[in-house]
Amino acid sequence: MADVEREVMEFDVVIVGAGPAGLSASIRLKQIDPGIEVCVLEKGSEVGAHILSGAVLDPVGLNALLPDWRERGAPVGTEVTDDRFYVLGEAGQLRIPNAPLPPLMSNHGNYIVSMANLCRWLGEQAEALEVEIYPGMSCSQIVYGSDGEVTGVVAGEFGRGADGTPGPAYEPGIMVKGKYVLLCEGARGSLSKQVIARYRLDAESDVPKFGLGMKEIWDVAPENHRQGRVIHTLGWPLGSNAGGGSFIYHMENNQVSIGFVVHLNYRNPHLFPYMEFQRFKHHPMVVELLAGGRRVAYGARAITEGGWQSIPKPVFPGGLLAGCAAGLVNVPRIKGNHNAMLSGIAAAESAHAAIAAGRSGDELQDYEAALREGPVGKDLRRVRNVKPLWSKYGSAASMALGGVDMWFANLTGWNPLGTLRHGVTDAEATEEAARHRPIDYPKPDGKISFDRLTNVSFSGTGHDEGQPCHLHLIDPGAPIRINLPRYAEPAERYCPAGVYEVQYDSEGGNPDFRINPSNCVHCKTCDIKDPIANIEWRVPQGGGGPNYPNM
Repeated sequence: MADVEREVMEFDVVIVGAGPAGLSASIRLKQIDPGIEVCVLEKGSEVGAHILSGAVLDPVGLNALLPDWRERGAPVGTEVTDDRFYVLGEAGQLRIPNAPLPPLMSNHGNYIVSMANLCRWLGEQAEALEVEIYPGMSCSQIVYGSDGEVTGVVAGEFGRGADGTPGPAYEPGIMVKGKYVLLCEGARGSLSKQVIARYRLDAESDVPKFGLGMKEIWDVAPENHRQGRVIHTLGWPLGSNAGGGSFIYHMENNQVSIGFVVHLNYRNPHLFPYMEFQRFKHHPMVVELLAGGRRVAYGARAITEGGWQSIPKPVFPGGLLAGCAAGLVNVPRIKGNHNAMLSGIAAAESAHAAIAAGRSGDELQDYEAALREGPVGKDLRRVRNVKPLWSKYGSAASMALGGVDMWFANLTGWNPLGTLRHGVTDAEATEEAARHRPIDYPKPDGKISFDRLTNVSFSGTGHDEGQPCHLHLIDPGAPIRINLPRYAEPAERYCPAGVYEVQYDSEGGNPDFRINPSNCVHCKTCDIKDPIANIEWRVPQGGGGPNYPNM
């Protein structure tokens, strides 16, 4: 609605997203220049509400940002003491010795953390420096200047009815403008997706790749808890159906973070990632750990997996992409928070230098150079072939050939395999249902495994029921006309929150595609995996979504 009159707020730098990248950028800006005006806009109900990560934190980014983080009381106290890697079979496991693994795979010196809680703490550090943080402020539009540059965003639009028209309590939102706009939205951010398309930032990069990460937190019996232990697994139950694996992190207070990642380039549309996760927990090694315990939280989130070759041009007129918006996860390490923080620091330094020189609205080329040539680029370049090897040849080849490639890169800085390509997008990788057999999944037992809707209730998810559906179908008829006969409508399975379902009449006919947006945990999987790219994830009205307490 171009004719809507909006209040305007102006800052030097506007940051979208209060994750590790956005908060690091805000803190670094204030460290350099206490007088600079910085605003952080966060769609969650509070800082940390939408943050979900494993997480084992490499503290290199935190060390660079706040070297005295220990003295400041950062919630980073569980150092990794035991680092294990297993290949699972259905009835047992084989431990892979640590010695053959490249040194970059070691977790010693890292910390098991809740990134949600760490971001809450970073938010406090930012506010102490007089950064203005506004939670519950979804950013729904980019604001462009007369020369096509990004000049701000529209945040905090409320009061549209289910049909999209303004209701009696309609608030048009605020136009928040800045000399530069830093997009730090995380994986598959909606504004980031728009600017990538508008400025063709991906014209020279490989296709983006993603995984779906699902996580539960469990209180476990004290005799089963080993604080500081880190476990990663490959193999069962995925086998040849999909790439992926699990993590089990023993946190403090007899809690365990248990998660499962499924690479979204799987071919079989009958695959049910959530149920693969639930089946995984019935492995004897995992059942033994969880016996006598109880699940206390659940969540899910897409993970960027494209790595070095999939990083788009990270700058555009008037702004930049940082953190997972730029795709900075190190796949074999299952880590991206350190790179998010480092990218936020580099973004802040570049934006401040430009403002100090009297610039605005241009491309921050020195940020791109710092990102690609600095520690983030070094971290991602040496592991760049693991994901494409895994996608094309499976986990065994990824471990063998990828391991050799990483060893050479670690020792010499040279990757003997060069730079392998990913191929097609995750949506395009989906094959027709007729080419694959349906997969029979055991029914959840309610003790170790749970149905989706029960688990979603442990995510704190909620949305205003009266607002427009934020899951937009480009072609409303395509799910039944195309996806159901051709792909057995995989949205019913790839969504980890049970948002999508096909309903039939009493005689089993007249299928109808239903969307339950109130269940959405904002993972973005539907925006990535729909085989005909028919679902567009848009921000709901502010504050909706999960409310993760300790993820």
